[in-house]
Amino acid sequence: MTTGPARSTTPSRSRPPARTPRPAAAQPTKPTPEPTSTPTPKPKPKPKRASVTVNGGLVDTQYGPVQVQLRIRGGRIVAADAIVAPKGDSRTDSINSQAVPQLNQEVVQAQSGRIDTVSGATFTSAGYQSSLQSALDAAHQAGAL
Repeated sequence: MTTGPARSTTPSRSRPPARTPRPAAAQPTKPTPEPTSTPTPKPKPKPKRASVTVNGGLVDTQYGPVQVQLRIRGGRIVAADAIVAPKGDSRTDSINSQAVPQLNQEVVQAQSGRIDTVSGATFTSAGYQSSLQSALDAAHQAGAL
């Protein structure tokens, strides 16, 4: 018998060869379902609103008629004017010379018909508010507001 080199019975301490990472197996992709409805179109930009002037109705009060005119630009009230206001005696004229400008200013600030009654000019204020509301309705109908 021939003797050959002696074999070691102790395990080898060398590292096993490094494994090269395998690319992950491609997962089967699910087909994207076809949309069942048409996509919602983007809203069209609103056209710019031109300047519009509207008149409210002529409202009779105990001291005389009231009519409000609104000027609207870009969807905003830029001016409110009582184009008809009670006139007559000096007391009515005095009260309305203060009340009407105050009401006009409040409309522009409020951008609505929610304005306060002017103390001492209750009838004029009520008539003004009624005419104002009809002017606002006309503006909405015209697409200005």
